[in-house]
This record gives sequence, C-alpha cells and structure tokens, in this order.
Amino acid sequence: MAVCRSPPSEGRARGGCGNGIRFRLVSSAATDASPATPAPDTTDLDEHPGHGAIGPLILAALGVVFGDIGTSPLYAMQTVFTIDDGMVEPNSANVYGVISMVFWSITLIVSIKQLMFILKADNEGEGGILSLAYLTRRFVPQGGRRYGLVMILGVIGASLFFGDSLITPAISVLSAVEGLKVAAPGLQEYVLPIGVTIIALLFAGQRFGTEKVGRLFGPVMVVWFLALGALGIPHIIADPSVLGALSPHHAVGFAFRHPFIAFIAMGAVVLSVTGAEALYADMGHFGRGPILRAWFWLVFPCLTLNYLGQAQQVLHHPETAVSPFFHLAPDWMSLPLVVLATAATIIASQAVISGAFSVARQAERLGYLPRLTVRHTSHSESGQIYIASVNWLLFAGVLVLMLTFRASERLATAYGVAVTLDLMLTTGLFCVYAAARHRWRPWQIAAFALCFGLLEVNFFAGNAAKVLHGGWLPLLVAATISLVMMTWRRGTTLVTARRVKLEGELLPFLDVIHDSQLAHVPGTAFFLHPNAETTPLALRENVAFNKVVHERTVIVSTRVKNVPHVPAAERITIDDLGDPYDHISHVAIDFGFQDDQDVPAALAQAIDQGLDASLDDAVYFVSKITVHRSERPGMAGWRKRIFVGLAHNAATPVDYFRLPIGQTVVMGAQVRF
Repeated sequence: MAVCRSPPSEGRARGGCGNGIRFRLVSSAATDASPATPAPDTTDLDEHPGHGAIGPLILAALGVVFGDIGTSPLYAMQTVFTIDDGMVEPNSANVYGVISMVFWSITLIVSIKQLMFILKADNEGEGGILSLAYLTRRFVPQGGRRYGLVMILGVIGASLFFGDSLITPAISVLSAVEGLKVAAPGLQEYVLPIGVTIIALLFAGQRFGTEKVGRLFGPVMVVWFLALGALGIPHIIADPSVLGALSPHHAVGFAFRHPFIAFIAMGAVVLSVTGAEALYADMGHFGRGPILRAWFWLVFPCLTLNYLGQAQQVLHHPETAVSPFFHLAPDWMSLPLVVLATAATIIASQAVISGAFSVARQAERLGYLPRLTVRHTSHSESGQIYIASVNWLLFAGVLVLMLTFRASERLATAYGVAVTLDLMLTTGLFCVYAAARHRWRPWQIAAFALCFGLLEVNFFAGNAAKVLHGGWLPLLVAATISLVMMTWRRGTTLVTARRVKLEGELLPFLDVIHDSQLAHVPGTAFFLHPNAETTPLALRENVAFNKVVHERTVIVSTRVKNVPHVPAAERITIDDLGDPYDHISHVAIDFGFQDDQDVPAALAQAIDQGLDASLDDAVYFVSKITVHRSERPGMAGWRKRIFVGLAHNAATPVDYFRLPIGQTVVMGAQVRF
C-alpha cells in the first residue's frame, strides 16, 4: 500500500501536497514494471504460482488443453485423401509422405515450438497471443514502430482465435456424429439434426458453468487418448513397416516427387495441429509443467499410434480413406466409439468456448472491448467465467456454419486458414519478444523463423486456395472483430480527451470547495473516476446543483496493470490529495487483467489499511457518459457509429464494479467526439 500524507495547509498547490511538493511513497511492487533487465525465470516445472499438486493438474489439462488437437484424428487424414475429389491417391508413397508430414508437423510446431519456446514466454503465468503482445510491449522501446505494432498483431491474433472458435465446435461435433454412417448407415439423415441438438445443448448449458462437468473432462479424455492408441496398435502390429513412415525423408521425397499434390496435401495436414494455440492460451490455468507432461506422456504417443494405424488402414483398404478413423475399430465397437468421440468433441468445443470467454475478457481489460458483463461460475477457479453476449454470438455463428456447410468435409475447406495465420503471428511476436527480452542475436532469430515460420508459411500457402471455398469466413470474422477492437481503442482515446476537458483539473476544484461554505452532509461518498488529475463529473455536478459535499469524500480509480493478477497486499494506493484534514482523498486500486474488479471489496481492504471512510453509510457516485458523434476529426464517421453502438451496449458500471444498486447514484453527462 502507498500513502501520501502532508501537514495541514491553507490551500493546495496545483499538482502537489500542501507544502508545494506532491510526494507519494509507492512500494516498488505496486509500480509499473519498466523495461529493465527482468529477473531470470526460475520457476520449476513442478511448481507454478497459484497451482496445486502436479497430478490433478495433468488430469485437468488433458480435459481442457488437448481437446481440440486430440480430436484432430477424426477428420485430418480423411480430409487429406478426400480433398479436391481425391487428388491425393492412397498409394504407398503418398500415404507414407502424408504420415511423415503429419508427424513432423506435430513434432516441430507443438512439441518444439509451442512447448519448448512459446510456453516460456509467460506473462506472470498467463498465456495467449494478447498476453504475449502485452508482455512483448514491456520490453520494446516506447514510441518506436515495434511498440504499436506488437499490440496490433496481438489484436489480429485474438480476432483469429474467435474465427477458429466458430468452426471448431461445428467441425468437431459433426465429424464425431458422422461416425453413425459407419456404425448405423440407416441413421445417416439424422447426423445434422443430432449435431445441431448437441451444439444447442452445449451453448445453453454454458450459463451453469463447467465446475461440476469439468471434473469429468480429464478422465473422459484419458479414456479417449488411450482409445486412440489402442485403435492404432493392432494395425501397426499387422504391418510394422508402417513405422518407417516416421522418417522425415518420406515427407521430403513426397514434396519433391509430387510438389503440387504435396502442396495441396499441406492444406489438410495442418488440421493435425489445430488446437496447438490452446496449449499457450490455457497455460495460466495449469502451468507449463502439467501441459508438458500430459503431452509427452500420453497425448503425443497416442496421436502418433493412431495416425500410424490410419496409414496402415488406408494402405491395405483404400476404400476406407473416406473415413479412416472409424474403420480402425471392429464393427461391434463402432457405436460405442461414436459415443466416445462425440463426448471428446463436446469437451474440445467446451474448451474453445471457455477460451473465447477468456480472450474476450482479456481484450476488454486491456482496453480493446467495452465493459462486458462477466459472471463467475466457480467459487474456486477464477478462469471459469460466463459472458452471455459472447456465448450467444458464438452459438449463432456455429449454427449458421453447420446449417450452411452440413458436413465436416465441407467445413474442412474453411478450416486451417485462421489457424495458420494465428501460428504465424505467434511466431512473429515471439521473435520480437526474444530480441527485446532475451537479446537474441540476429542469427538466432533467423534460425527460429526459418525452422518454424517457413513451415507455417507453407501451411498458409497450402490453405490459400480455401479462401474462395469457405476460408473467407473465419477471415471475415477476424477482420470484423479486429476492426471493432481497434475502433473501440481509438474511440476511447478521443472520448477520454474530450472528457478531460469537461472535467477540469481536480486540485483547483478542491480549493474552490475548501474556500466556499458548502453544507456538509453525513456519510461517505465514493466517486468512481479514472484518475486523480481531473474532477469526477458526478462530484462537480453534485457541488454545482446540490450545493453539498459529504463528510468524507473518496475518489476511486481502478487501474488494470500489465500482469494477470495483482496481489492483495499491493493493490491499494491512498493519497490525501495534499490535505489530510479535509476528509477528501483518492484511492487507486490496481487489478490484473484477469482479476475480478470488485470495488467494494477492495475499498474494505483500503479502510483496513487506513482510508478515512466507512462502507456502512456509503453512497457510490458514477458518472455515466453518453457519447454522440460530431464532425470533429480523428476518426471516420462510420467508425464513430460503431463506437457509439458499442458504448450503448456496454455493461453498466454498477454491475461491472460490483456496486450495491441501493447505494449507487448514476449521474449522466454527454460527450461529443
């Protein structure tokens, strides 16, 4: 906690305490981190701040982190051999080449890039491309081109994640239910209705939270991955020579012998690494250690066994290439496998939906989206949240996709474009981060970019043809969301500048209050306001129209720091604004971008630490700003319309800051920008 105290004075010096010098004793832990040399990362893999024993975390990570990539065997190989009406023929050279490409793509992008490099770029334990961008900006000199560019890349990456979030539930659930075509061909016409029903129930159940259901996720996914491995082993035993497909020379030979066919195949091979971004985005929930162990101990071996089994199946029975996964199982096991696959895809979809909630809240806390109404669905896990607006927008998008494309192989044509772009952006941001934070040399950055970026560029090039056949959809969604986020950021800057002019400086206004004979009414008035430099409009209007001031007046500012969480002991800063005896003070409350902004709870803590106030007789004053368009320069008129629409639909400050409705007064003001 930081407190500013000064001796009594006749008046306030502008910008200072009573003696003309304003000072604040601020603990180093409460200040913003500067781009100095940071402390080395000494976090052990078995320990992670805020996490418990390693075993339960590994089990939980299996249920959330690997749901998407773990269900890729359902459709990846199928898409390779059905793309462009079977251009990739299921002969020995092609099958070996494809499996080699799949194996080494997973090895390079997931096992090495994501787990060995990207997961080490944690922002106080949190991951995700927005978090990486914000972390990178801490170490980039302000004012340079890279400083603004990194956040733009982060916004684009987050927008691409939302594009993926539409396709993943649709393609995963449909591909699982389509197993009925093998298990019970007579039920083929019911595949789409069953898939739509599952999706509807999934999104309708989001408001109840995932705390109870989440306990089942880990065990179900353990069964799923064991089943993947078990399905592949008999086929490998039947033809052990298929193990030779793991050699990289098959992929290289395939690319040189049939460059065009290999290029087309790359567009489908990328489906085997969809979900790789989830490893980074969900790191904050489990820590790097549990994710690493879950991947190398179970997920990676089982995926490899299953893909090898599918290769043997396609080689010896080319007619099964249209659905190689479900043909791995004997007939009696087909229906139970469909049920298990459906459960796994529901879990994969749940993970993507929960990730969308987290990314939306992160974007809002970083100032790229308006206030969102967030409801916590768990008493123990802060990451389990529900955002109704995001949930129903996602549901509408997924439903449109399912009814439009109607089959997983058609959806696959739209899949992969956004994934590859997201992977490329992560690689680019990490290169900037490594150069700024770890002082990598140019040759190290070039080696990293060539090793991983070149592969991802090839993936993107292989998916470029999909843009005209459905791939435009996630790109359109991402472009729209990026535009919305950048418009909100720019509009907020313009509105804040106009608002500051209306508010006027705080300290001269407090001198006016001190010199005038205003009536003092009992109680404590908390005025929520962004800073301590300008006057809250609600305070100004209360003095101007009601001619009163409360016995105790506290200006409350909330600040979102460049860390996911701020410890309670470092959250509060108290400033008496130059006069400790007039009972007017300022409290700054620091939150991390993952913290719940519960203002009354934070004020209770501030009172315990010496704030002159009381919650028993408190009244909260909120300045509600209504924005209107004007002809002022700064932003195009159509973007101003978007900003106004977003502002009108933002969550109310009363709900957002957890203010008690019966003790809150909302005073309006208009700002034209």
